[in-house]
Amino acid sequence: MATNPYMKGGPPPLPTRPYRLTLKGSDVVIHVDPADLPEADHGHPGSVLSLLMSAGVDVEHVCGGVCACSTCHVYVTRGDTATNEASDDELDMLDTAPALKSQSRLACQCVPTGASDVEIEIPAWNRNAVKEGH
Repeated sequence: MATNPYMKGGPPPLPTRPYRLTLKGSDVVIHVDPADLPEADHGHPGSVLSLLMSAGVDVEHVCGGVCACSTCHVYVTRGDTATNEASDDELDMLDTAPALKSQSRLACQCVPTGASDVEIEIPAWNRNAVKEGH
């Protein structure tokens, strides 16, 4: 995983229990086993971005998942309390994202804890890129 040398702190804790990650508006449901997380080629280990990419959902992430852009912006529509807290760096990047909502997160930084199932939605402005593989 690439890292951003300007970010403070380390990666968030990994999930401790199995859970499901659902992509709203699709048939994608990822059964996450904390003992078998995908390699962290995209974002933090166990991040929503890493999980989606390993499941074949191509989510835009121009910076490579190091919290240096807002292209992997997603909405956590269910289970937001079962994710790590957004860092100040993530919140600063989210300020540059279009269509910001209270449920907005960067998929590269959002790591579910396993406390409950999580549902995410890719914002409408970014859905076309995912469908067409851009």
